[in-house]
Amino acid sequence: MPVRRLVWSSPSQASLALSKQPQRPSFSTMNYETMIDAETWDFIRRTEAFYPPGAAALGIDQQRAIYDRMCREFFTGYPEGVTARDDLAGEVPIRIYERGAHNATLIYFHGGGFVVGGLDSHDDVCAEICDRADIRVVSVDYRLSPEHSHPVAFEDSLEAAEYVTLTWPGMHILAGDSAGGNLAAAVAHATRGLHDFSGQILIYPGLGGDMTKGSYLAHKDAPMLTLEDLKHYTLLRHGGASPAHDPTATPLADKDFSDLPPTVLITAECDPLADDGRTYRNAIEQAGGKARWTNEPGLVHGFLRARHSVTRARHSFDRIVAAAIELAAGDWHD
Repeated sequence: MPVRRLVWSSPSQASLALSKQPQRPSFSTMNYETMIDAETWDFIRRTEAFYPPGAAALGIDQQRAIYDRMCREFFTGYPEGVTARDDLAGEVPIRIYERGAHNATLIYFHGGGFVVGGLDSHDDVCAEICDRADIRVVSVDYRLSPEHSHPVAFEDSLEAAEYVTLTWPGMHILAGDSAGGNLAAAVAHATRGLHDFSGQILIYPGLGGDMTKGSYLAHKDAPMLTLEDLKHYTLLRHGGASPAHDPTATPLADKDFSDLPPTVLITAECDPLADDGRTYRNAIEQAGGKARWTNEPGLVHGFLRARHSVTRARHSFDRIVAAAIELAAGDWHD
């Protein structure tokens, strides 16, 4: 999920506007100056050059334009040999990444708070997973809020996932970051008994944890994503509060965690969403399933964009790629 930021055409414009906006809360519960290393702080500052802190609200079109501009700043290109083409999964736009023939397909749902992002925002991430894991990747361009409230994004994701399983035989993996991790998990819950996914990889996902305790409070003022950000995007997604007891919106609301595919969860320590990974892992394990959770020390929400500049993020991306290879082969390493 993105933070709400602004890009200004001049310092004077920024200064005038930001003086009228609430400033970033102080980091009252965590000492991020010591928890976060210098490389990660450089990544945060580079991000904030495009999303300066202090802006409380933006028009939707502005948010999307700014997010797209920021993603282009971090774009690293395609590995040699990877091709991409756009198509439709029914009525849902998709982008297909290949490097020759593949026996497995990873279905990727992008992050962006259900409000921003698309096929371009995670373009190089998908291309690199395709290359390094030797796996076909299909990125899904689900419709965004607030124009399309829940459950539209979930329905698009489900339609795309079903299309992929019918179009490309072999192993199928669900994956996504942030809001996309939510959608991947929601599809996994909804398709039990209908399709046997070989696994899911959820990267700093928002799964509907309790916002009144744990990491939601301990990291409520974290760099890159705050508790207020999460509440803001929840309102935009639903036009109000999240629906109660609806696992298509919040997978942790499900009462049954049995028969889910093997699940790899990777979260960031300095992120209000961190505990969702642990809670989801525990629920799957208690139901007799397979799940593995890694909470990356000193990393922040959105660290996928830092995989080439921050050592910790690079190692985490290595784990993501290794998980894709493992699940595509039908293996599981506790």
